[in-house]
Amino acid sequence: MPSHDTISLVVIDDHEVVRQGLLALFETSRISVLGTASSGEEALEICQRQQPAVALLDIRLQDGEDGLASIKPLREACPQMQVVVLTSYDNPTYVARAASAGAADFLLKSVHRDTLIAAVEAAVEGTGPHRKGELGRVTKRLADRTLPEGIDIPLTPRETQVLRLISTGLSNQEIADSLTISVETVKEHVQNLLRKLQVTDRTQAAVWAVRQGFS
Repeated sequence: MPSHDTISLVVIDDHEVVRQGLLALFETSRISVLGTASSGEEALEICQRQQPAVALLDIRLQDGEDGLASIKPLREACPQMQVVVLTSYDNPTYVARAASAGAADFLLKSVHRDTLIAAVEAAVEGTGPHRKGELGRVTKRLADRTLPEGIDIPLTPRETQVLRLISTGLSNQEIADSLTISVETVKEHVQNLLRKLQVTDRTQAAVWAVRQGFS
């Protein structure tokens, strides 16, 4: 997309003051807000009807709804649309979940206006997460296939990746989405990890990983 083209966007947030604030924030930019929503269902309806280029999504929606659970349905309904998470929650697990669901970026609401606009533009142009966003920082760490120093357990690079993702609290399906492998393959890796680490469940494996410096 040429830099002068208008970018269509939908704001998905349960707080009216935030929705109105973002409308005002984008007024003098090339970003055009087509509509706002406070729930996943409302967002899906608007996105299907308007087909925006970007959905700006909060993690907590109306009545405590999990906004991250809306990412996949939104992207399936609007394959050309990019999702940028904008939230107050600075949590590596949320960032990992957003990445595994296909979000283009993850920003905190404390970011500067210019950073937010640049992140929206980058999402549409496909140039990767903004350097000041959380997604690039966390996903780079999650993609690390090497063991922390001092670990003397024969884990494969893929097992190391899976263990690092387990340590962030991701489910088998979310790990599969993140690594683009099947759930069955993830389950095999998990079983191998439990055996090699000599633990009985994934919670113990996650605790072990955190203590060993995987997170």
